[in-house]
Amino acid sequence: MSWPLERATDSPAATKELAGRLARLCRPGDVVLLVGELGAGKTVFAQGFAAALGVEGPVTSPTFALLRHYRCGAGCAVGSLIHADVYRTGSLAEVTELALAELVEEDAVALVEWGDLAAPAFGDGALVVTIGAPDPAGAVERRVVTMEGRGHWALRADEVASALEPAQRGAS
Repeated sequence: MSWPLERATDSPAATKELAGRLARLCRPGDVVLLVGELGAGKTVFAQGFAAALGVEGPVTSPTFALLRHYRCGAGCAVGSLIHADVYRTGSLAEVTELALAELVEEDAVALVEWGDLAAPAFGDGALVVTIGAPDPAGAVERRVVTMEGRGHWALRADEVASALEPAQRGAS
């Protein structure tokens, strides 16, 4: 298997399930960049991702706070989730000032909404997840999710594809 990987979801629940399968593969220090238009489902993806890591309580987009730090549940491979939303930043310099790369400590994983704006701050070591906008001609809930691994993620295409396989069979 090679990058990019593409999967389809047909509901918010299916998007959350897909995100959860991906979250279970994450290791300390991993960075996942979420890319997509307004309303594409980035926050829905983040909610499924966080739930799979055992994060308790509501997970909302940190649009105004820019950054939220969550402790993961017992038995999780990572200790914490750094959830960022860089939509309101005005430049790469502002993104860099958030020190996201430094916050991904030995036990953390980062999930960054509007990740295309933050990508240069992480160099080549990220998984880019692009969530397509809903189909305006028909299936409003259907999303195409495309993943591309960079850096240490580049060697994990088979692992990711295998973990996401059940979600692919469940999609319409």
